[in-house]
Amino acid sequence: MISIVFIRHGATQGNLERKYIGRTDEPLCEEGISQARNLRDKNLPHDYIFVSPMLRARQTAELIFPDRGYIVEDDFREMDFGVFEGKTAPELSGNDDYRIWVDSMCTLPIPEGEGMEKMKKRCGGAFRKLMNSVPDNTGVSFVVHGGTIMAVLAVFAEPKCGFFDYNIGNCEYLTCTYENGKIKII
Repeated sequence: MISIVFIRHGATQGNLERKYIGRTDEPLCEEGISQARNLRDKNLPHDYIFVSPMLRARQTAELIFPDRGYIVEDDFREMDFGVFEGKTAPELSGNDDYRIWVDSMCTLPIPEGEGMEKMKKRCGGAFRKLMNSVPDNTGVSFVVHGGTIMAVLAVFAEPKCGFFDYNIGNCEYLTCTYENGKIKII
């Protein structure tokens, strides 16, 4: 069995403004820096630390685990929001493509972006590869994005829940175990 923690990166200005921020490489804002520093003393598992390549995730990892190195996994980046990137729901309210996407429960591919199934395959494949390289009885932290966490859990968590049931806030975390190809949320 492997102990794992999924940590969502600290807040960015785009998060505070409730924008769709996927491929935009925003830094943490002051609130996000404070959130990450508050996690430093939580004694989170850190035999292995896997991090999204995005600046906000790397900054969060460096603040939580200041004396530890980490491994960047490119496939743990956030969903590509395509034409919705950098916009808020109210800004997109008159956009037909946005209404279609929302009506699909956000499952359809986004124009010039990514869809939920593609993201689950990308993130799930990266998670499987990394977990196959980690020995039993170790502790692993993932410092990634909300969408990445939801995608991995949608593929591996037992019992199954809906994709958005795994949503957590900035710098919140989920403690889990991984055994026999399954994640159990504790």
